[in-house]
Amino acid sequence: MNNVKLKMKNFAKISALLAVLSVSSFSQEQPPAPSSPRTVKIPAVQEKTLPNNLKVAVVTRKNVPLVTVELLIKSGANLENAREAGLADMTASLLTKGTKTRSATEIAEEMEFLGGSISAGAGWNLSQVVVSVMPDKLDKAMAIMSDVVLNPAFDQKEIDLLKSQTLDNLSFSLKQPGFLASYVASKYSFDEHPAGGTVDSINAITQQQIVGFHGNEYSPGNAVLIFTGDITALKANALAQKFFAGWKDSLATVRGVGLVQNEVSNAVVKRILVVDLPNAGQASVNYTKNLPNINRERVDYYFPASVMNSVLGGGYSSRLNQEIRIKRGLSYGAGSSFAWRMAKSNFSTRTQTKNESAGEVAELVAKEIERLGSGDVPAIELTPRKSVLTGDFGRDLETTGGLAGQVAELYLFNLSLAELNSYMANVNSVTSMQIKNFASANLKGGDIIIVGDSKMFMDDLKKRFPKTNIKVVESDELDISKDDLKK
Repeated sequence: MNNVKLKMKNFAKISALLAVLSVSSFSQEQPPAPSSPRTVKIPAVQEKTLPNNLKVAVVTRKNVPLVTVELLIKSGANLENAREAGLADMTASLLTKGTKTRSATEIAEEMEFLGGSISAGAGWNLSQVVVSVMPDKLDKAMAIMSDVVLNPAFDQKEIDLLKSQTLDNLSFSLKQPGFLASYVASKYSFDEHPAGGTVDSINAITQQQIVGFHGNEYSPGNAVLIFTGDITALKANALAQKFFAGWKDSLATVRGVGLVQNEVSNAVVKRILVVDLPNAGQASVNYTKNLPNINRERVDYYFPASVMNSVLGGGYSSRLNQEIRIKRGLSYGAGSSFAWRMAKSNFSTRTQTKNESAGEVAELVAKEIERLGSGDVPAIELTPRKSVLTGDFGRDLETTGGLAGQVAELYLFNLSLAELNSYMANVNSVTSMQIKNFASANLKGGDIIIVGDSKMFMDDLKKRFPKTNIKVVESDELDISKDDLKK
């Protein structure tokens, strides 16, 4: 009898627990509403210019016992011509591969001994060298940093090794649909060249060109030395003076950028390019649009564009991912982004799918872009998408490297340093109407670029885009140095 009562008592407890779990599980199905927008307060950027015209910027943050130093060079792949593609990145990458007094191995071992890191590279707009280290090791780390910037050896053996590694990586990447689509878009849609170079350009780059690029572009008047973290402005300026005062400034080159008339089109998709990659496991589907005059300096463009991008393809809950992955299961993910330039920007969406569904995905992308320019974004959708941007920004500022990157962007694009503290307010002030107007005015007339096994999707693609001309290029015949993209 007692056993029966005990079992009934335990059963009642379990039933009650299951009921609680059931209610808890149900309540978790309804995500909590976003909290009110937060603000961020970053200490003022303290700025000083050395006699050789090197600008020094310092943001003191005592909460992390680390210092990041970034040397920003305001020159990157934008200063190459297509025949030299990859020159800026190769020049930057070689800085840490040996100086007149240190070998590549010695540089790596010395930084490791200090418990720090050093890296160098280049993108489209810039070149940079970045050091992160504990404050008490900063003096020694700065000695290494200044050595790689001011005294690079550019040894032919290191050049040959870097070329070989770059070509190996490029050979592999050009067989990947996603990479190949971006590679082609640089020429076809954006009228640029790949910042990482082409097979022909990498092979052709000489030691003389590397030395020349370094001599012309690595100049204190073309640079900003940024300190972030546990360091005072007094200490940072003393280090800058100690290690970079002897850097000779060259004559500044004035580089003008002309304005281009933005093309107006009623159709979202103006052209379709298919790069046939036989036996590709998947197809890469991309929408690409060159946006003349929509540049980072224009706050009236930048913030509506950024929020619009967050709505369209800026994360798991964005429209593209909802439509393509979550609702239809056609991809593991879909997104979009802006690549900002000095006088324009490049907009693109990206996703990979089965070859058979490439046409369907292309149509879905076009419809979502069309919907942005013709309908409103409800507050229940817009508020969380803004929170994604402000949350990411806030997390960036929590690290010395992220903070240095944000400061570098402001200097690169000649923006007010006050934007560090106004970013969140600017994002939260964007309206649904601004998004609609931006998309309607700027996202029409773009290109669909599909890289994949064309025999598996071409018929369906033609049915879905019957009025759009479709250009097909075989992957083994591709040559982006040619206007028709063919060898």
